[in-house]
Amino acid sequence: FGTGTGLEGGVNAVQGGVCFDLSRMDAIAELSLEDFSVTVEPGVTRKALNKHLRGTGLWFPVDPGADASLCGMAATGASGTNAVRYGTMRPNVLNLRVVLPDGRLLHTAGPGRQPRKRAAGYDLTSLFVGSEGTLGFLTQATLRLHPLPEATAATVASFPRTRGRGTRSIPGCGMGAQDGHWRSWVRAGCPGVLWVLSQSSWSPSEEIVRQNGGSGLAWAEGLEEREQLWSMRHNAWYAALALRPGCQGYSTDVCVPISRLPDVVVETKQDLQASSITGPMVGHVGDGNFHCLLIFNSQDPEEAQRIYAFTQRLGSGAVASGGTCTGEHGVGLGKRALLQEELGQEGLDTLRSIKAALDPHNLMNPGKVL
Repeated sequence: FGTGTGLEGGVNAVQGGVCFDLSRMDAIAELSLEDFSVTVEPGVTRKALNKHLRGTGLWFPVDPGADASLCGMAATGASGTNAVRYGTMRPNVLNLRVVLPDGRLLHTAGPGRQPRKRAAGYDLTSLFVGSEGTLGFLTQATLRLHPLPEATAATVASFPRTRGRGTRSIPGCGMGAQDGHWRSWVRAGCPGVLWVLSQSSWSPSEEIVRQNGGSGLAWAEGLEEREQLWSMRHNAWYAALALRPGCQGYSTDVCVPISRLPDVVVETKQDLQASSITGPMVGHVGDGNFHCLLIFNSQDPEEAQRIYAFTQRLGSGAVASGGTCTGEHGVGLGKRALLQEELGQEGLDTLRSIKAALDPHNLMNPGKVL
């Protein structure tokens, strides 16, 4: 347990057991400015690390929205709005220190090593990124740092339709989208797109927005202005809950090829309407990942069942479109039934073989993923 910000029930002890709270292991063990790397313990959060890095000219860009623990982000294979330029957690993790189920201590890239690339045997680091605590628990992570951009700006624009090709031509650091539910954010009824851009992208971006019928283009260059603009995206969860006061929410995500994203978003919106579900959509349009923030009355079993059925259809549709049932939230409890559909029986059997080899007594986070 790090900060408990996961979204698929990964920290829920559905079969009982012992919970290891690692939140007080919050040391930044090593910082190498020359190697652009840092080693952190499980209690260090994304914001705490970037605060520590102020004045160095470096930062850690993976931003899932919540101020999650960095080892937790590695365990779930987290991503975020900056992934279109900086990638997900997977390429940004250089090494992990893992306590295996039998008590052995494993350094996935070797003790003290932080290579940018390697071809020495199986990639154990990638095996544990996204393992959700089912193979061992992470007690240290060595992460890749990046130079801060010399100049950035955020901008928001609204478009009359979801389908369009312009956004793939804009070289952004981060790219997010909101659907027409967010009427207080963008022009009524129009999907909105929010970018973080490098300085060289500003003029082409304006032209591309205009060519695609966009309007309301607003720029924010100062840090405070940019943070205020991005707060709309980061506060989407609370804005969604306000649509039905007193109700609960469930956030689910999928990821599809960018070429299929507009059609899948339209189909999802139609499904939400046909199912009478309140479910605003937000997404990272630069990499095909989007979320549905599903608001429902948890005391109504029929509505809760409709929510569950929708999430399974959404995951199945993403898989059928050449994508995945989860781009960044992880499998946890809610998406186990979709794994065979996505990986096939051979893939699922391979995962079970890995789990059995490392954790034959099913001690680590039982009931999750598999």
